[in-house]
Formats: sequence, structure tokens, C-alpha cells
Amino acid sequence: MRLASALCAAALVGPALAAPNVSLDPAAIGKPPVDNWPTFNGDYTGQRYSALTQIKPANVNQITQWWVYKITGRGTQRGAATPAIKSTPLLVDGVLYITIPDHLFAVDARTGNDLWHYDWVDHGGHLIGQRGVGIWKTTVYFLTPDNWLIALNATNGKELWRKNFADARKQYFSTSAPLIVKNHVIVGVGGDAMDMPGFLDSFDPATGDLQWTWWSTPRAGDPALKTWPNEATSEHGGGMTWMPGTYDPELNLLFWATGNTNPVFAGQGRPGANLWTESIVALDADSGKLKWYFQVSPHDTHDFDNTTTPILFDKVVDGKPRKLLSQAARNGFFVTLDRVTGKYLVVKPFVPLDYYSGLSPEGEPIPIPDKDPTVGGSINIVNATNWQAPAYNRDTGLFYVNAIAGKAIYYLTDDSAHPSGYGGTGASIGIARHLLKAIDPLTGDAVWTHEYPNLNNAPITTAPSILTTAANLLITGDDQKNLIIYSADKGDVLWRHEVTANESNGPITYMLDGKQWILIGAGDSLYAYSLPR
Repeated sequence: MRLASALCAAALVGPALAAPNVSLDPAAIGKPPVDNWPTFNGDYTGQRYSALTQIKPANVNQITQWWVYKITGRGTQRGAATPAIKSTPLLVDGVLYITIPDHLFAVDARTGNDLWHYDWVDHGGHLIGQRGVGIWKTTVYFLTPDNWLIALNATNGKELWRKNFADARKQYFSTSAPLIVKNHVIVGVGGDAMDMPGFLDSFDPATGDLQWTWWSTPRAGDPALKTWPNEATSEHGGGMTWMPGTYDPELNLLFWATGNTNPVFAGQGRPGANLWTESIVALDADSGKLKWYFQVSPHDTHDFDNTTTPILFDKVVDGKPRKLLSQAARNGFFVTLDRVTGKYLVVKPFVPLDYYSGLSPEGEPIPIPDKDPTVGGSINIVNATNWQAPAYNRDTGLFYVNAIAGKAIYYLTDDSAHPSGYGGTGASIGIARHLLKAIDPLTGDAVWTHEYPNLNNAPITTAPSILTTAANLLITGDDQKNLIIYSADKGDVLWRHEVTANESNGPITYMLDGKQWILIGAGDSLYAYSLPR
């Protein structure tokens, strides 16, 4: 094993080693990842599925740690005592691109050595995480906490241009990885505290010119405005777009999941469903026009950000091929939709729920008002999942999610008629259960469940991301600093390795020089595994 480190710098540094010329054909972005991992989820489906089979159940216990890339010299960042790799690394032409807030590192995938890195000095925004980059041809795209889209030469890290797309003074911030679709660089935004509207922007990858904007709350004249008390409330309604979406090239539709409604916990000033917050929306990729929506959490009052990945897959249903989409939502519901029409096939809890009274004719949960936060406190579920990536395996036909089953108490701190900001707060109570669930997307039923032991008897607030392969492997982590590989069909533990922190990013796998590699981030380090020579 060798240890590589990212040394501190104040600006662009490098190249430390000779960097290969990096170029990615845009047509390859949506293809199944083999010798590249060219986008946040590997391809456009969001499945995080690899067709690679060199590492398999028969030899997985032989894999060894080849190198570790450790972030050093960065110190405390706002909101993080130590740096944490929350990014999914992208791999193109043997170069890995790894991010933390304000920093992008290009790393040799064979050795873990630095090639170059780019440092940014932010002027605002939250540094709670950075999920990665996008690549188009010879350019890599990076988002800063204070909402700059930076275009860099992918080979040497030289800055090409920058565009500021949201005002950090209004509490917008950016943590996402850009999604590259055809000639569009699509970026979302985060922000809660100042009751601003969420949006998506599409930029020209060559020039940075703005192509279109889609707002996640309706404007004047839109029929969806009837789900808000008035236009002013809608314009301050949230619905942030802070995680990458998925894309169907045949339909030319983007599928994006939108965040919580604002004010976050105080819903008394915004009666109604509050579209298009807490929804899955389908947008035309070339115009940003809304084609359909499904609201997973109407009138959210519990910060149930609906930003977990909507995964795309095809199935035969009642003898007919169907284009489908599934999501394990943060509010505890598993949904399967027809991705052509947005009509639901399945809406079913995947953790125990007691805050809804049934489903509407459209399949949307009906919340019970008595479960809203109160001044004295009201008990509801903790977030059943968060931004960490689920997965889908094409061979087993199962959807996988790391879920949390537990309770929290929610307080209303602003009980005025016109609240603002968060308007309340919440905290977990009791001991939560951490569950790895394999779900049949056509029924919503769990085929198997693995419950983690929670040896520390500690409240669990996050759950790790997942990767699956055609070799019947499911790769993830637990809450005890272990990286674990399971059998995807039955959930049997095949391999375990303890590291220095809990898994913190989306694992990837790829072929390089005839060898299959698995990369997993845990805290400030990225671990590279492969079979022996």
C-alpha cells in the first residue's frame, strides 16, 4: 500500500506529475461505465450498476488495498472539523477527479499521486459538502460553495471561464456535481435560511452562456400557483435542486428531485400542497419546460428534502414493456412511476410510518396535520434516507437503499401567521435502526433486509451510498467504519474491511490496465482496492 496526500496550496498548483491528455466524448457520458466513470452516477440512469465481473464472490476475499489518497493540510472548513470526501470521483483516461468544498484534485488512478489541484477562495456559502464534477470533451466543471460554475482544462487544471449563477448573500449555496447532457451543463442550487426559490440552470459547455432556467416554484399565471396562498409565498417557497438528476436520451427528459418547502418547519403561512417542492419533475432537456411532476411530500413541514436519486430502469409490466422510475424518498415512501407520464405504479412505506392518512387519487401521501411541529413538540420519523446514493441491479431487478428507521421530535419556534426561515427545529430521539433494504420496485416490498448492529447505541442520522455489479456484488459501508461487500441477491456478507471513518461518498468501480478497481471514500481518505498482481 502507498499513501498519497493532497498538499495545501493557495491557487492552482501543478502538474506535480506528467498528466495525460484527458478528453471525453459527450456520447460516452450516458454509456455503461467500464474503463471510465464519467458522471456522478456512472451513467444517466442513476443505477450505480457496473457490468464488470473480474471481482466476484469467488475471489472478493482476495482484494487488497493498493493505495490511499488522504486530504491533508486543509484544516477546519466552515461546518466541518475535518475535510470529508463526499464526492463521487470521476475517472477519465486514467485520471481521477476528487473534490471537497473549494478544492478540486486531479489524481493518477494507478498510483494515487497528485497531478494537479485547483483551489478556490469562497466569499460565502455553506461548506457542508461537495459531490463532484462534470466532464465534457476536454473541460471539467466544478461548483463552488458561493455559486460559481468554474470551467477548467481537464488535463492541466487551467481555468477557462467562470459564471456566478446565484447570490450567496441571499443564502444560496452549491454542493452538487454538474450534470452534462448533450450541449448542456445543468446545475442546481441549495439554500434554506432566507426563504428563496429553488431553480435549475443550463449553461453552454463551451462558452458558459445561460441557456435556460427552471424555477421549482410557480410564477404568476401558472395553474400550479393555486397550491400556494399567493405569488409572494411561492417566490419564497424553497424547493432546492441540490443533487444531480437523471436523464432518458430517448425521451430527452431530465428527472430531477426537488428539496424541502420554506419556511421549513412552519407550514401555517403556506396552506396547500406547495408545488413543485418535494417532488420528482420531468423537464425537457433542451428547454427546461416541465412535462410532468409527482409530489412525494405535499405540504412538507419536516425538512423531508426529496433529493434522493430517481433511478431509471425498464421492466415488463402486465406483458408490456414500461419505462419506469423509482425513488426511496427521504419521507420514508418508496415510489415507482411511469417515467413517460409520471403516473404512479407503487407508493409504499419502506420504513414504519404513521404521519399520513392515505393516498390521493394521484398516489400522493396525505399528511396528518396533527403531526406537524408544535411549540410543545410533535413526534414523527427521522429522515428515512438522505442524499447518499441508492442503487439498482439489472440482474436481480432489485432497488437497494440504506435506510434509517427511527423517531424525532419537532418543535415549532415561529408560530406567527407569517413565519420565515426555518421556523422550527427537530432532533432525533431514542435509538434508530440502520437497515440495508433490497426492494422489488414493482411491489415496494423488501426482498431482503440487513440490519446493522449499531454497537454504539447512538442516534443514526446518515446512511452510506451503494454500488452494485453484474458479479452479484453490492458495495457499501456500515456505521462502524467498515466497508462491506454483500451478495446482491441475498444480502450475505462476502467481505469487510475496517477503515478510519464511515463511508462518506459514492463508491465507483472501473477497469484500468486490465484490472478492476473499487474506490470508496471514508472521511478524509479515498481507498483503492483491487485483486493482487
